[in-house]
Amino acid sequence: MNWPAIRAIYGFEMSRFWRTAMQSILAPVISTSLYFVVFGAAIGSRVSAVDGVPYGLFIVPGLIMLSLLTQSIANASFGIYFPRFSGTIYEILSAPISPVEVVLGYVGAAASKSIVIGLIILATAALFVPLRIEHPVWMLGFLLLTAVTFSLFGFVIGLWADGFEKLQLVPLLIVTPLTFLGGSFYAIEMLPPFWRAVSLLNPVVYLISGFRWAFFGTADVGIGVSLAMTGLFLAVCLGLVTYIFRTGYRLKS
Repeated sequence: MNWPAIRAIYGFEMSRFWRTAMQSILAPVISTSLYFVVFGAAIGSRVSAVDGVPYGLFIVPGLIMLSLLTQSIANASFGIYFPRFSGTIYEILSAPISPVEVVLGYVGAAASKSIVIGLIILATAALFVPLRIEHPVWMLGFLLLTAVTFSLFGFVIGLWADGFEKLQLVPLLIVTPLTFLGGSFYAIEMLPPFWRAVSLLNPVVYLISGFRWAFFGTADVGIGVSLAMTGLFLAVCLGLVTYIFRTGYRLKS
């Protein structure tokens, strides 16, 4: 394993993150605060509790997951797309570094950025509600697994996109709506039976449900099902990345 090469890619990506800390960190904090003002104060005052959890506290896992998914995809997709756009990807491909090491560098950095932002949002939430986490180890595990999985997904998008506008296409038109419809701000059991069944086709439901279980011990679906669905999506992303490097799709053209 070429650890110096991995550290070089990882360090470069992380330095770019810290250089744009105002945009990378402050923006999610402000957005989270606005969500708490609008949903926690305005709506929360009219909703007593959901599954025995005060509404302002109930939406914390959904808010963290919303930022985690979007930031993971954005960081990983831009990280690999920019070398393709500037032509420096050919230097990486010709260097004595394997595809596994390239992925570890870029995806590791993207996941690290997302986890930092997720933890900052968690700390911000503690300013608004009396935070409680019943299973902190599971919470960190879900945070790490989700960040890695969607960083891999973003890496695939960055290789697939042939323009800057396509980098935003999937996150804005697919991922964000699925997150809002995945139980970020409500429990699936609150829906009518038909829409509850439709919601179970949304893969984000399983991510948010498992993450919420780590906080409150309650979930829309079983924790085992949430882990299995997350693992399945991780395997699909790994398969896509493997195919891209084996065939050179969007890498050599």
